Amino acid sequence: MTDTPGWASPSSSEPPRDDTRPPADTSAAVPGQSVPPHATPAAPPAWGAGHAGPGKGGPPYGGQGPQGPYGQPGWGVPVSPKPGIIPLRPLGLGELLDGSVSTIRKHWRTTLGLSLGVAVVEQAAVTGTQLAVKGDTGDLTPVLSALVSLPVTMLLSVVAAALLTMVVSRAILGQSATVRDAWRDARPRLLQLTGLTLLTGLIGAGIVLLGFAPMIGYLLTGADEPAIAALLFVVGLLSVPVAVWIWIQLSLAAPALMLEKQGVRTALSRSRRLVRGSWWRIFGINILSQLMAGIVAGIISVPFTVVGLVLGFDDLAGQVDAGDPATLPTAVLITTAIAGVIASTLTIPFTATIGVLLYVDQRIRREALDIELARAAGLPEYGGTGWGDQTGPNPARL
Repeated sequence: MTDTPGWASPSSSEPPRDDTRPPADTSAAVPGQSVPPHATPAAPPAWGAGHAGPGKGGPPYGGQGPQGPYGQPGWGVPVSPKPGIIPLRPLGLGELLDGSVSTIRKHWRTTLGLSLGVAVVEQAAVTGTQLAVKGDTGDLTPVLSALVSLPVTMLLSVVAAALLTMVVSRAILGQSATVRDAWRDARPRLLQLTGLTLLTGLIGAGIVLLGFAPMIGYLLTGADEPAIAALLFVVGLLSVPVAVWIWIQLSLAAPALMLEKQGVRTALSRSRRLVRGSWWRIFGINILSQLMAGIVAGIISVPFTVVGLVLGFDDLAGQVDAGDPATLPTAVLITTAIAGVIASTLTIPFTATIGVLLYVDQRIRREALDIELARAAGLPEYGGTGWGDQTGPNPARL
């Protein structure tokens, strides 16, 4: 959401404080914009008066529904505005998952096109390395393949996350974005996002490595006492929960960096403040989304792997008969790559969208971002007729 309202404090480089949620009628200034001309709020409607919702003919927040029997006004369910993929209020788990799926469904050309391009390049790098090596490096083959493919995978993941963040930020306001639009908005932040991704990865890996350092040092000395090695292994395992805790603490840093235009250090600090008090909820949603993506990938990969094994059975049997080290047949590598492309095309936008929606949800809960998003979407009930009629740069262009 480049230049979107409410993403950062207009008066300083520090992001807005998230200790309390401001009242709904609070007017918030927007970077590069004047406050919309609604200094005096309209008087609330009388108890018996109906009030149409935003373009739907229904009640808005707290509005009354149609009349009940005997002419008495009936009480309707309060309706939150929903200009895009999510209702503008604190979100439940089902709404987060539905918002992610709705983004892919409504903007499938952009989301699936981006993820397909990333998946094809990633699988081409991995499969190409495996085909080039073809097991000639022995036990080092997996290590060599990882060393070649890991930088490509990380770079593509950064690009995909950046572009999909911009697509989701527009989809929240009911706007669409092409790949070109997403690239134009995300390009200035790609270098910082790459540094942020490297830093968070090194922090997590460093914590785990530090936890297992005593065991590694003990084994390198040539000692072979199983009890001591097992005890040191348990000590190393204790570092894994710490790494997971840090991972969740920093999980909202990427969308904060992209949408608030802050630096790497500020984005990390911002993520910690937004996660504070909601660690278990964010942890559970992240684990659930990753589990769902893994299940989908597994369902897709199994039939392709079976087909590859059937096609490459003669090759595999010939290796065994000749006494050569068994390597995956070419047919298996190719079918696995096809399955990986299909699975990544579907799961990359799903998990990326969940991360952005979690960030937006936390800001709605802490900072009443829903009010600013409603104004940016042009809902007249929240001040003005939309940003398109105001002077200066368009802050609603996500």
